[in-house]
Amino acid sequence: MSEVYGENEDPQSDAQRRIRRSPLLFTTPLALLGLLTALLLWEAIRVNVSPEAQGEWPWRLQLIDGQVLGSLLAVSLGAVLARAQYARTVRPYLGWRAAWTKGLLATRAPAWRVGILNGGQHMAVIESWDVRVVMQDADDSDDERWSSVSDTVAELVEAGFVVGEDFRLIGFGAGFPLIGAVGGHDTVLVGAFSESFAQRVQSVYVRVRVTDVVGDTHERTMDCLKGVWTDKAAPPAG
Repeated sequence: MSEVYGENEDPQSDAQRRIRRSPLLFTTPLALLGLLTALLLWEAIRVNVSPEAQGEWPWRLQLIDGQVLGSLLAVSLGAVLARAQYARTVRPYLGWRAAWTKGLLATRAPAWRVGILNGGQHMAVIESWDVRVVMQDADDSDDERWSSVSDTVAELVEAGFVVGEDFRLIGFGAGFPLIGAVGGHDTVLVGAFSESFAQRVQSVYVRVRVTDVVGDTHERTMDCLKGVWTDKAAPPAG
């Protein structure tokens, strides 16, 4: 069977973005660089005033030697640039793919299997995992409430779906590691959905947030039913 890979056609529903940087490893070096730059400007202005003025307040204030300041500024700038480059190197690349697969539901009929993959070279740790279900003909608004997997399963059961027969949703707790892809592209199961489920449900959004090894937080929202009828004709309604 052919596989359908997630594409960033809709940036609101299927795109990875960085939502937070590490305060310690990003903000602190930038703040230090800004402080040293301000001190360098102060020293540049102070040494260019007249010798008489340099003996008066505030021009007589010398906070740090110019040579030392220049060295510190160069080191700080190098650290900021190195951190930016390293952050790009260890950045996770969250992707997903789906295909009709047998053996995932109790009915043994083909199910729409969705799996997630960290295509980066380094591990990412799940920070949160939320789900939002949109029924057919319902309003698909970004302001709708996100729920945990357990709450979503309860809502679907209340709507008449049977766990294990109509759908499966896998829950991932905070701290679960998504290992970087090293020579392989095996995905971790996110969920499986039957044909009847896909007929009644418009979208199943999964919003995953992960933290990389430098402390930055990345987010991707996947529509698990996107492309569900791409390689399988939709069954007739009713």
